[in-house]
Amino acid sequence: MKRTFNVLIFLLLACAVFAQGKAKYVFYFIGDGMGVNQVNGTEMYLAEKNGKIGTESLLFTQFPVAGVATTFSSTNSVTDSSAAGTALSTGVKTYNGAIGLDKDKKQLVTVAERAKRSGKRVGVATTVSIDHATPAAFYAHQASRKMYYEIATDLPKAGFDFYAGSGFLSPDKTYDKKEAPSIYPLFEQAGYSLVKGYDAFKAEYPRAKKLILVQKDNSIPDAVPYAIDSKQGDLTLAEITDAAISFLTKEKNKGFFVMLEGGKIDWACHNNDAATAFNEVIDFDNAIKVAYEFYKKHPKETLIVITADHETGGIGLGTGSMDLNLKALQYQKISQEYLSVAINKLRKEKNHKVSWEEVKALLADKMGLWKELPVSWEQEKKLRDEYENSFVKNVQAFEKTEYAISEPLAARAKEVVNEIAHVAWASGNHSAGYVPVFAIGAGAELFNGKMDNIEIPKRIAKAGGYK
Repeated sequence: MKRTFNVLIFLLLACAVFAQGKAKYVFYFIGDGMGVNQVNGTEMYLAEKNGKIGTESLLFTQFPVAGVATTFSSTNSVTDSSAAGTALSTGVKTYNGAIGLDKDKKQLVTVAERAKRSGKRVGVATTVSIDHATPAAFYAHQASRKMYYEIATDLPKAGFDFYAGSGFLSPDKTYDKKEAPSIYPLFEQAGYSLVKGYDAFKAEYPRAKKLILVQKDNSIPDAVPYAIDSKQGDLTLAEITDAAISFLTKEKNKGFFVMLEGGKIDWACHNNDAATAFNEVIDFDNAIKVAYEFYKKHPKETLIVITADHETGGIGLGTGSMDLNLKALQYQKISQEYLSVAINKLRKEKNHKVSWEEVKALLADKMGLWKELPVSWEQEKKLRDEYENSFVKNVQAFEKTEYAISEPLAARAKEVVNEIAHVAWASGNHSAGYVPVFAIGAGAELFNGKMDNIEIPKRIAKAGGYK
C-alpha cells in the first residue's frame, strides 16, 4: 500500500513538472492602456450597435481563465508604460521611466530572454515604434524610456528572431541629441532583414534568417494608423501577428514566445477619444483571433495570455443618468487626430476664411453631428464658440495630449460626441485601475484570479518551462 502511494505521488509530481513546461508556443498580448472599462465599454458598444442593452463578447473575453492585475510601480501608485512593461517582462517592480532595469538600475532578465535561452524562437511586436516603452522592455536595458537610439542598439544584442512595429523614433541621434551611426547598418550587420509592409514580408520571409517588419511609409515611424483611420495597405496588428507566426514557425520548429502590443489603445485614451479607443480594442481582438486559429491547431501546446500595462484616462461608462448611448460612437468616422488634420486642411484651402456652415458640414460628415446625432443648444454653443475663436478671431489654443497636438475644434467635437454617448474621462493620463487578465491553453490555469502584474511573466515562464 505504501509503495503504491509513493508511486502515485511520484506520478503526480512528474505530471506537475511536465505541466510547468508544456507551453511550446506562447502568445503574450498586451493592450496598452486597456483597463477593465475599455474592454467592457467595447462590448457594450458592440451590443448597442446591434440594438440591444448588454454586451457582445469579444473573442478574448470568452477565454476560460480570467483575472485582474494591479499595476503600481516601485516609485508611483500610478505607473508609466516603461515601469509597467518592465514588470510585465521581468517580474520585478521598478521606477517610472526604467527599461529592463530594477530600481537600482541593475539589469534584469526578461521572459523573452529566458525563452531565447531555453531554445525558443522569440518575437517582439507592436503597433507603435519598436523602440517604444512596452516593446523595449522585453529586449532593452536602459535608464530612460526616452533613450530611443540606445534602446534600438540593444535590439541586435538581444538577438531575437522577429521584431515588428511602425519604425524607429531616433535612428541616428543619441539621447543627448548627438549625431550617431545609423541603427540600420547595425541591424544588417547582425543579420536582420528590414522589410516594409506586409506584402514585402510575404515575399522576403522565406529567405530571411532574422527579420524586422515596419510599415511601408517609414517616414512616419511613430505608429501605424488607428484602426478607425486605417486604409488599404496600412499595416495592422492582425497582419503582424500572422507574420510573427509564419516567421517563428519556419525551419526547425523549436516553439516560440512572442509579445504583441496593441499600443494605440493608450494613445486614444490619452486623447479621451472613446470611439477611437473602442475600435482599437476591436482591432486588438482581431489580432488575438489570428493567434486563436493557431491555438486551435495546437491546443495542447499553445498558451495565449492577454493583459494590459495600465489603464489610461479613467474612462467612465455613464455620466449621471441610468442610460448609455454608446451606439452614437459608430457615427464617428475618424480619430480626433485625423479630424484635426481635416480641419487644418479646410482652413488652408479656404485661406483661413471658413464659414460656420462649412465647419458644420465637415463635423456632420466626419463625426455624425447634426446628421445622425442630435446636438443640444449647449453643445452647439461650445462648438460655435470654438469656431469663433479659431476661425474668426484667429486665437488658436492647440490641444496637447501625450501623443498629439490637435486643432481645438477637433477636441471640442470629440467632447460633444463623448457627451452624447454618455462617456466620461477622469484625466488625460494613466490611472491605477485594475487591468484584465485572460488566458487559454497550456498553463492557462496559472492566470486565474487577482494578481500583481509581476506575477504574469513568472507564470508564463513556468508554463513554458523557461530557464
